[in-house]
Amino acid sequence: MNEGALIEQTADTVEESLRDALASGDAVLATARPVLLHLVNNDRDTLFNDEIIARVRGILHDIARQWLLALAEAAQLPHRDRFVEDRIESCAAGLSENAELLAHAHVLTLEAQLTDRLLETSGVDPVLTALIQDEAAGSDAVLAGLAMAVLAAQARFMRQQARMALPLAELPGELFHQVVVTLMCLSADHAEPAARAAARLRADYAEGQSRLGALSRFVAALGTRTCQALAVEEAGLAIFSTALATLVHQERDLIILSFSERQKLRLGLALRAAELSDGALREQFNHIHPRAAVPQQVLGLSADRAAALLAAASPYAGDPVS
Repeated sequence: MNEGALIEQTADTVEESLRDALASGDAVLATARPVLLHLVNNDRDTLFNDEIIARVRGILHDIARQWLLALAEAAQLPHRDRFVEDRIESCAAGLSENAELLAHAHVLTLEAQLTDRLLETSGVDPVLTALIQDEAAGSDAVLAGLAMAVLAAQARFMRQQARMALPLAELPGELFHQVVVTLMCLSADHAEPAARAAARLRADYAEGQSRLGALSRFVAALGTRTCQALAVEEAGLAIFSTALATLVHQERDLIILSFSERQKLRLGLALRAAELSDGALREQFNHIHPRAAVPQQVLGLSADRAAALLAAASPYAGDPVS
């Protein structure tokens, strides 16, 4: 066998091992949603952190409360607080059957935890990051305005997470409409006021005004300077994850999940697919995982091959609800 053929065979073997490892990580993600559903509805916690489960439950109760207050108002009920308290447990339990909502609430909880951890390990402010500070004071008026919008949205997000709250208006568009339908179905005994409450929520909803919308607009406005957002110590986790998701054509929620302990390979591949140099890749990886090394196989890949491996992966395959 000549040297060229040997090198090609070795590269194929490395990629095959990466595909197998990525598939193993995908299997973890595929089982995460049904396991989370079980744990949210049961007191026994075997795989997930107690704090995460409690926070996801709290978020579901907050959404249920928002809906029930809107429903009580639409129905012009005299004792609205009692109406909410009588129904909130069953409404939250019904919401927990929505796998997409459950997964998104889980991701936001993880994001807030990781943001707090970055403050401890790397000194990254959860709200006023170096990049936001620079752009807000910069000469580009449009970008400065977008930076201020991100600043305000991120401050709200951290306060909301501390209260275990998630305003319906902060949900991504498709999920918002899906959740509203779920809530209407859970209120079939008040069909007419439920329809009015849903119509009001939809009329007030503006995805572009959400935190995720503000982050996306800011990253898009960076244009050719988007690479500046790929320094988590400068940009902060919220902007960093949004920019990385944009550059590698992955869902933002999936990028956040790649920051977890068992998804190091996915994170390494995403950073490589974003065309970071070996040095920059190691630096960013170490901010997320201070006590771990970049998977060695990732460093030998081209950006195109890393992107192809990510694109071919099926993180939610086998999830019966997603």
